Amino acid sequence: MPKILDRWTVFPHGPLEQIDDRLLTVSGDIPMPLGNFPRRMTVIGLSGGRTAIWSAMALGEPEMARIEALGRPSFLIVPSGYHRMDAPIWKARYPDIKVITPPGARERVAQVVPVEATDDILDDSDARFQVVPGSGARESALFVRRASGSTLIVNDVIGHVRHPRGIVAHVLTRLLGFGASGPQIPRDMKRLLITDPEALAAQFRLWASDLSLARIIVSHGEPITAEPAAVLRALAARLDA
Repeated sequence: MPKILDRWTVFPHGPLEQIDDRLLTVSGDIPMPLGNFPRRMTVIGLSGGRTAIWSAMALGEPEMARIEALGRPSFLIVPSGYHRMDAPIWKARYPDIKVITPPGARERVAQVVPVEATDDILDDSDARFQVVPGSGARESALFVRRASGSTLIVNDVIGHVRHPRGIVAHVLTRLLGFGASGPQIPRDMKRLLITDPEALAAQFRLWASDLSLARIIVSHGEPITAEPAAVLRALAARLDA
């Protein structure tokens, strides 16, 4: 596993992109001994001039200034116990930020940063934090509504690494099943995180039933913008098999 950071360290990343109103995302790399693996942070603008940071990574000062211009970083969502690497340095930079993680990840996340909540404390009618059913309460998701459509933000229950950079990333993406050929439930996640496939399949179908769904953002890989509801129904069918 990557080392927990104790100082602000900026690893290679792409541009901070706006994908909807008050919704920013950026793709970067997780440094690993034999190469890098892609990861993604998403910034959600909330009511009251606040923002929520999903799966944090350190960025350079121009990008951080852009995040702060969107709103005060108020919530740090650590979506699972495996996405805690940058959490301590974000808490150090923004001492008042509140850390949210699912109940099943609390113990692991609390080893590196204090946890304020394991449920929805965002207090925003357009953004809903939830624990993912069927994950043993170890995975979380965020559903964000905007006038143009809704965005589902998930963590490791869906991978979509269509363009891994470097030999190691290519090998890991295919070996672990992180969606090199299309959205996929990673093989290791099935083993480590999914405790009730039927419950997860039902949640996929529930998300798919929301007619406003415009895209899915994953923590590893590219956003899913082509028929996201159909993607969720297909993944649910695979869980049924």
